[in-house]
Amino acid sequence: MTYVVTESCIRCKYTDCVDVCPVDCFREGPNFLVIDPEECIDCTLCVAECPAEAIYAEDDVPEDQIHFIALNAELAKSFQPIVEKKDAPEDADEWLNVKGKLKYLER
Repeated sequence: MTYVVTESCIRCKYTDCVDVCPVDCFREGPNFLVIDPEECIDCTLCVAECPAEAIYAEDDVPEDQIHFIALNAELAKSFQPIVEKKDAPEDADEWLNVKGKLKYLER
């Protein structure tokens, strides 16, 4: 099983999770993070660190977010590795509780 970043991360892109990852499995896009399923070791450390509560175990991804399992795997191939925490976008807190953010995902 791997962990999956879901819609709550879009346009928030807090990177607290990156700091605790022992295998550097996070990948960074313009406004979204993903977890590379080939690198993730299922340690669970990132889940508690995510202010957006966007990270789930693959088996626990909410039904309406299931497509993010494949999306993480797809985007992990083109997004760049991120291994250190960065500042969140200035408007991250404004986007935190917005629903339906998939249309804003930048590849």
